[in-house]
Amino acid sequence: MYKLIAIDLDGTLLTDQLEITPNTVAAIQQAIENGVVVTLATGRMFPSAKKFAQQLNLNVPLITYQGAIIKDVEETKVWFERPVRPEISERLIEFAQEHQVHVQVYQDDIVYVAEDNEEIQYYARESNVPYTVVDELSSLAKRGFSKVLFIGEPMYLDRLQIELHGEFGSDAHIAKSKPHYLEVTNPEANKGKALLYLAEQLGIQQSEIIGIGDNHNDFELITTAGLGVVMGNGVEALKNVADYITKTNNDEGVLHALEKFVLEPATKTK
Repeated sequence: MYKLIAIDLDGTLLTDQLEITPNTVAAIQQAIENGVVVTLATGRMFPSAKKFAQQLNLNVPLITYQGAIIKDVEETKVWFERPVRPEISERLIEFAQEHQVHVQVYQDDIVYVAEDNEEIQYYARESNVPYTVVDELSSLAKRGFSKVLFIGEPMYLDRLQIELHGEFGSDAHIAKSKPHYLEVTNPEANKGKALLYLAEQLGIQQSEIIGIGDNHNDFELITTAGLGVVMGNGVEALKNVADYITKTNNDEGVLHALEKFVLEPATKTK
């Protein structure tokens, strides 16, 4: 019944140790052998997502930067790209300076910061990606950004999110990917819209899609997919709109969902 599965990484496919369990890897590969397209739908930048895709032997377009860019693993084709507009990009840099909050921007698969601090060092270790320090982030804004990320204390970012919504309204998509990560993308760049675009390119119907996620930035992914699966560790707002709540990321929730909705039904039909 299901032909496309889009899986978030952090808090979903990855354990808290940022690993994919061997049983989950095997289940994903079995689903692929059964003819199902399995892809990643993540807020991570493409180079970071690619490493996990290679671990899974995926050879499909990946949804990255919260849906701002869809690019195939071999990097031969960009299927979809919706950057933050230049004027919005420039204002976001000013906003970060005014509020004295850490901000980092993404352009051409490079993450840029204005200073080398604890926030970017932790992020680089966690995401396993390098970063580049530049004197003026605003100098990059004229080409727009794939994504803009604010890092700070959760409650502070909650207030910041309200301010950003008030200033930009429908001109930006603003969502938390983790309690201390607040991400801004083009309003056309969310996981749901990217997922529908990819499905259309592959000739797959909306009802034939499974979306699996855990956090606020997965809302569109969950509500767009024919079957929206939320992790046991997911936020309540997502659980409230889920079609199914699986086990936690540390209890192989993705594996459980694949067995229930993909692998076992396929076995019964043989």
